Amino acid sequence: MNDWDMWEKPDEVRLSPREQLALLRMEADLRQDRRFVRRMGAARHRVWLPVAVLLLALASVFVAVMGIRTSDPALLGCFAALWPLTLFQAFRLLRRAARPRPGSRATRRR
Repeated sequence: MNDWDMWEKPDEVRLSPREQLALLRMEADLRQDRRFVRRMGAARHRVWLPVAVLLLALASVFVAVMGIRTSDPALLGCFAALWPLTLFQAFRLLRRAARPRPGSRATRRR
């Protein structure tokens, strides 16, 4: 990085080779902690569970209605396989919604 780049990005700080090595070691140690990695990666996956529950619920309702209207055993079997998965994902979504958030009043201790 040259001096011109430093003026454009004043928040960036140059690290000495020793500091860079220490930072790399800390990052490697953090990557070894599976719970930490899971928590850090969970933010990316937060949107997919509600979408999955919505799509599974819509598919379940559609298959159930079509199975009842046509009395087709294959559609009723699909509903029987799809509905427990929908309930399981909905339960996961409710558990996640009920979990106290870090920094909220429920998690603070006096």
